[in-house]
Amino acid sequence: MAIRAFIAGLLVFAVAGIAASRHYTDAQVEKIHRSMLLIDTHNDIPSKTVDGLDIGKPSPDTNTDLPRLREGGVGAVFFAAYVAGRYVQGNHSAHRALDMIDTIRHDIVAGYPNDFAFCTTANQIVAAHKRHKIAALIGIEGGHAIEDDLRLLRDYYALGVRYMTLTHSNTNNWADSSGDIDNPAIKHHNGLTDFGKDVVREMNRLGMMVDISHVADKTFWDALAVSDAPVFASHSSCRALTNVPRNMTDEMIAALAKKGGVIDINFACEFLSQKSADVGLKFWDRMDNAPTQAERDAATAEYKRETPRATLDDVVAHIDHVVKIAGINAVGIGSDFDGIDCTPAGLDDVSKFPNLTRALLEKGYSPSDIRKIYGGNFLRVMRAVEAHAQR
Repeated sequence: MAIRAFIAGLLVFAVAGIAASRHYTDAQVEKIHRSMLLIDTHNDIPSKTVDGLDIGKPSPDTNTDLPRLREGGVGAVFFAAYVAGRYVQGNHSAHRALDMIDTIRHDIVAGYPNDFAFCTTANQIVAAHKRHKIAALIGIEGGHAIEDDLRLLRDYYALGVRYMTLTHSNTNNWADSSGDIDNPAIKHHNGLTDFGKDVVREMNRLGMMVDISHVADKTFWDALAVSDAPVFASHSSCRALTNVPRNMTDEMIAALAKKGGVIDINFACEFLSQKSADVGLKFWDRMDNAPTQAERDAATAEYKRETPRATLDDVVAHIDHVVKIAGINAVGIGSDFDGIDCTPAGLDDVSKFPNLTRALLEKGYSPSDIRKIYGGNFLRVMRAVEAHAQR
């Protein structure tokens, strides 16, 4: 009996191994991939269209353009209305936010109405996909964009903004960032101030999703406690695999999932691979704070030469890690394309998403699992936030 059980166990192990390493033809991968509604919750191409880039034309110097979005089977994109910290000086943050919102609505959506559909609800995303259009949505990156004014927050919602990242790499007047938490020269708040908690509550009331990417750990815990609706991370990865402050700890990921939230995996090499982080992060201050464009370009060139690239396997490893500690319903995709200077080999741009589909299938994920990762989980969060606002 013991021998029979042992042999049965070996057979189960062998079958599992075959399933996990199953080969898929290109046609099979393509068919499965095209059946998905792929939602990327963070793409920074508006930082380039605002300066005149035409998203409709092939652009070899970017990760994103319309032909490659179509090639990659991308069904929906949250375009980031990114407001750099430098716009705080002189109170230019709101002006920049409005410029970024306008480039998304005017240059991207209105510029290519046959391809993009401007969406503000989960149901609209699904409807656009059925019409073979790419759903275009707006997320503000950097809470300083509201200039400490809830009226501006409401104005942004009226213009179609459906999430806001509470901070970028800079601590603002009401929320601490992970980007400068160790800098003693910065005034910190130990998480969210009372006004910061009011911001979260007002976002809940409006139906604007609370994005905790970039925030300090204490800010995360405060936002999670204050928000009555699920919160999410639009573009973060796992600190257990790559130990950088921008990534989330296992405890944070589990708590986020328990409240119904999702962590959308960031494709930046430094957040996916410890080897990339150990080298690449050393260049970030030079790249961000270079006094001239020539010096920034020189620092960026050196960064690209020296930083080892992450891989497609690294992306799958971060997805696996979230699934292991929080379940299949807790993970999504937030590439950060065109907001990062190093992308994983095999996921160079938006056209390469089928490579991720293949890697997940060959890892043993079912098509229904991948549908959750690629958009189902995020749509659940968005619908929950919408439902809370309608109470």
